[in-house]
Amino acid sequence: MTTTFVLVTGAWHGGWAWRPVAQELRAAGCRVLAPTLPGMHDGEDPTAHTLDDVIDYVARLAEDADLHDVTLVGHSWGGYVIAGAAPKMAARLRKVVFWSAFVPAEGHPLYDEIPPSYQDMFDRLVQESGNNTVAMPYDVWQSAFINDASEDVARVTHSLLLPHPFQYFSQPVAPLDANALGIPASYVISSEDISMPPGEYGFHRFAERLGVSPLMTPGSHEVCFTQPASLAEAFLKA
Repeated sequence: MTTTFVLVTGAWHGGWAWRPVAQELRAAGCRVLAPTLPGMHDGEDPTAHTLDDVIDYVARLAEDADLHDVTLVGHSWGGYVIAGAAPKMAARLRKVVFWSAFVPAEGHPLYDEIPPSYQDMFDRLVQESGNNTVAMPYDVWQSAFINDASEDVARVTHSLLLPHPFQYFSQPVAPLDANALGIPASYVISSEDISMPPGEYGFHRFAERLGVSPLMTPGSHEVCFTQPASLAEAFLKA
């Protein structure tokens, strides 16, 4: 049976961000779906949906397409989405993979899991936005998210990002009990990922929360752009 991947983006991205990785997975014989999530289409009202709407959208995608043997992958903020969607589509899942992703804790939205400096930045950007969104500042993108890319790549990719609905950062999701669902769970970390400061706020804490040892892969938080072949290989191994 062909393995099907459903790839869920992190904040500020659309499904387009997965294309380099999707091409690698398809070359390995996999089927790949990489949806742009509600509220993340260019020109769409960013206040129109809740995080529950996004979670339901991913679950319905699997049902509407009658997907089976699915590997559900979530990147960064997308960890909240896959944690919420997995129980709704458990019978269709082969495994879940968190890539440098947040793993929800009871009662805690993503906003609670980021350093105070990021919280202050989010608060300021939401106030400035006029539509309850957080835009990604270029200096943060270049220095902390895509720090393994050339200046040209950093600028082009940044130009494609959309402001992210703040309500997606401020709503909690129930913790994922993969064992209770009978679904294997894996955690992948990019070795040069400094989008979350190493140490107290680093991504290793989420692998521990999930109860697994992380699989390391080269590159930054945005290695989907810079080293897609290595990331696809990690997803196949995870």
